[in-house]
Amino acid sequence: EVIRMSMETAIQEKTWAVLGATTRTDKFGYKIFKHLVNKGYTVYPVNPNITSIDGVQCYPSLHELPVVPTVVDFVVPEKVGLEALDSCKELGIKTVWLQPGADKPAVVKKATKLGLEVIQDCVLIQI
Repeated sequence: EVIRMSMETAIQEKTWAVLGATTRTDKFGYKIFKHLVNKGYTVYPVNPNITSIDGVQCYPSLHELPVVPTVVDFVVPEKVGLEALDSCKELGIKTVWLQPGADKPAVVKKATKLGLEVIQDCVLIQI
């Protein structure tokens, strides 16, 4: 029940980063980014290999964002996710939303150990 509450709270937050956002329209990294934008969220795409997505500046890392997002949506492989959790902790980001596939046991375990709020679900279904 606690997770339900935190998910509802996260959904109300309007400043997000999408870690693993991409220009490839068939990928979840793109679909999630566009979905949040279309729902009126302020979304910062994060991907070191891309400069912009549909005219929106893309950032190489969470540390280089102009603001600290309230929620970071993870659409990345385990190794990238594990590294990004340290950035979340350092920046004071409290909530990580792990998409199916990004929610590997090691990522969930580390996030919990760092004291982060972990949501495991699909943003496309919930928002």
